[in-house]
Amino acid sequence: MDKIHITGNAGSGKTTLAYELGAALDLPVFGLDKIVWQSGWVKTPRDIVACKEQELISKPKWIIEGVSHAVRDAADVFIFLDVSRKTSIVRCSKRNWRFLLSGRPELPDNCPEILILPQLLKIIWNFKDRVRPEIMKDISDRPDRSIIVRDAREMQLMHERLTDAELIADLP
Repeated sequence: MDKIHITGNAGSGKTTLAYELGAALDLPVFGLDKIVWQSGWVKTPRDIVACKEQELISKPKWIIEGVSHAVRDAADVFIFLDVSRKTSIVRCSKRNWRFLLSGRPELPDNCPEILILPQLLKIIWNFKDRVRPEIMKDISDRPDRSIIVRDAREMQLMHERLTDAELIADLP
């Protein structure tokens, strides 16, 4: 298992999990926020995003966190952090407070959280109806290569499964 995609709503824990698994499995970690956003929270044009996603998925080994059908499709296994809106909002609030006037390390320069808050709430709120159905379809198409994590207990089980060398051999 050399290619893992971690997806979910904003604040679901994608980045945290990606770095934990990257360290445990000795895989490089990439975040899609760096290619989706440009300095000042300017959205990157879709064709450029698609090109940069292809560059990432063509690498031999990776963990990529973010929302992307192309990345899910290229992954050996993908993990969907299917948390509630409330959980996403609470986690984003805790995370974003520290970076209100500056940008998080995994973002391009000049992306202070205060500038994205209204849009972020909209993203979180609409995720269930706009993005989740496509992810669930991909899961139904590839149940043997997908993992859904809804709570801390499932997170612990998934983490153990993916970091246990004997179990890794059984995964695609």
